[in-house]
Amino acid sequence: MIEKALLQRRLPSGGWSFFSSVQASVEATCLAGLALGPDSDGNAVSTVGFLKKSQLSDGGWPAFQGDSEGAWTTALALCALTALNEISDASNKALRWLLGSRGKEGHWLWRWKFKIADRNVQFDPDKYGWPWVTGSASWVIPTAFSVLAIKQFTVCNRRDASEKRIRLGVDMLLDRACIGGGWNSGNSVVYGVPLSAHVEATAIALLALQDEERRPAIRMSLAWLKQKSTDIESVESLAWSILSLFVYQEPVDQLKTRLAALIEDGRGIRNNATLATAILALKCGEMIHPFEVLR
Repeated sequence: MIEKALLQRRLPSGGWSFFSSVQASVEATCLAGLALGPDSDGNAVSTVGFLKKSQLSDGGWPAFQGDSEGAWTTALALCALTALNEISDASNKALRWLLGSRGKEGHWLWRWKFKIADRNVQFDPDKYGWPWVTGSASWVIPTAFSVLAIKQFTVCNRRDASEKRIRLGVDMLLDRACIGGGWNSGNSVVYGVPLSAHVEATAIALLALQDEERRPAIRMSLAWLKQKSTDIESVESLAWSILSLFVYQEPVDQLKTRLAALIEDGRGIRNNATLATAILALKCGEMIHPFEVLR
């Protein structure tokens, strides 16, 4: 089984590294924990235990176990805790961290800079999201995961602060959509040149927007991803495409067949985050989608 290949790579700490490092990656651990699910050989207990031990005192998670600064992985960790039915103080602290985190455009001085002094990029700095690491600008993937995490965790009890932050993140994503549909890692136009969309950024942004009104940017981006998915050769990009298209009720069976042929028994996929994402994609329709937003 493909899951067995992933399970065998779990570190003694309960986490997973990207490759063969002894230092666990929060991203790889969250994706692996989600891929194996709550019923696989004590996986939920092990994954949740790792996440609780590696959470920082301010509520955030670092990119790698042992690092001292919170990062975008806080959103992914909250998604994992929610999907694994672990609703505890760890999740509440993560929510507070996410509500307090913002790209540097969130500071008035940087908003002035982007509006007046720096005209090389075209976006609305009043619409800001989340950074990869504290102190940097907003980027698409961290913003998408943060919006997704807050939506999922607060679905039954959404207060004004959460709703306001979600709206701001959604507005940021829509503002930065590429002209022809889709998203790249950051801005859509730089030095007057429209930038090309990236598959993973587009798929993850669409996951965050799945319950939003189908505005033109969303419809164009979904069409772009559907067209692009027909000839994707990257395992990770294809997996994220399947995960995203599935929640939009698009047919993914042929894509899953192609993905299964690419990864075979999983042993040839050395990146654990990639292998975990592929397993999640292959399980679409067979398990609760970990990135689905309930309406």
